Amino acid sequence: MSLDDERNGGLYGGSGETRTRLPEGEGGGQDVYGGARRSSRSSSRSLVTVVGVVVLLIAAIAFANRGGEDAGGGGSDGKKAGADPTAPSGERPVDGKTGGIASGFARSEQGAQSAAANYASALGSDGMFNQARRHQIVQAIADPSSVNKLQSGFDSDYSQAFLKKIGLSNDGGAPAGSTFVNRTLPAGTKVKNYSDSSTTVEVWCNGLFGLTGEKSTNPVTGSWFTVTMKLKWSGGDWKVLDSSQKSGPTPVNGDNPISGADEIGKAAKEFGGFTYAR
Repeated sequence: MSLDDERNGGLYGGSGETRTRLPEGEGGGQDVYGGARRSSRSSSRSLVTVVGVVVLLIAAIAFANRGGEDAGGGGSDGKKAGADPTAPSGERPVDGKTGGIASGFARSEQGAQSAAANYASALGSDGMFNQARRHQIVQAIADPSSVNKLQSGFDSDYSQAFLKKIGLSNDGGAPAGSTFVNRTLPAGTKVKNYSDSSTTVEVWCNGLFGLTGEKSTNPVTGSWFTVTMKLKWSGGDWKVLDSSQKSGPTPVNGDNPISGADEIGKAAKEFGGFTYAR
């Protein structure tokens, strides 16, 4: 991977993507009184009809309550939860972290896609411009067999000469009065091939890169690119063997007005990133 390519196509780094609505409980809205008529022939028929209607009503209520429990799950106190039509589908997002990066992904296609998105985001973060943090990121996400190769390659890419060229200090810091922005935002993932021991995942990304500030000659710009990650199941998690990127697919720019440097810098500080889950 060439850093020049990254500059042209956006620094890569990490879907999670779709959220679907769970089906709402069925039967709750059905008119249980439809078709029920009183009989003028005998009081016994009227009684049977009333009893039948009551039974149907009780059954409908029980069915609706059961549907709510299935959709929302039971609470720890034993109470039934109500229906939740906006609950997410797919693998449960991970809750573990290694070196500040999401870890503990499922051994499945969804888990591999989630891992690739999070790893792409980490490798496309501003932390990669600081040597200590860069080594921490690589060691957290790389397979042991690839750590040295990946770390050496990134160290070469993020050389002091390169940092100086883009206006950063030797430790990746921005000049006084400026904010350095380098962020990768996964837009989608695609599995090229999969087995439970190795997989290749493509991550379509939008990237932000540049320096805010009145004197900046490298303003924050956006780019689109696709990261390809080869992953291996290692030590109970998906780990990176290799990664590469190419430009695009790139959509047509919208007609949104361009924000000022101060607004961009403030947004970069105030808006945090995500843990991406398929």
